Amino acid sequence: MSSAAYKSLRERALETSKKIQDILKINCAENEQQVVNTIERAIIEALLEERERCASVAYDHVCTEDRDKAHKVAEEIRRIRNALTVNLESMR
Repeated sequence: MSSAAYKSLRERALETSKKIQDILKINCAENEQQVVNTIERAIIEALLEERERCASVAYDHVCTEDRDKAHKVAEEIRRIRNALTVNLESMR
């Protein structure tokens, strides 16, 4: 897959906003940025929560020796998630 096929979360949020407007036959031009920001944030939160869930499942299924590593990875994921959330909030 070429790099041109990859889309940023912002691009995906913008496309989703346009699809929703088409489906509902509405125009959110005056609030478009807020709608796109909300969709982008929902995508990011879903990705981060899913990543955290996967880390928890992995933690539950690893041998005792690897639990410390899994715990450290889960903590790092939570730290990064919190930092990303703070950064997104500051961009508004």
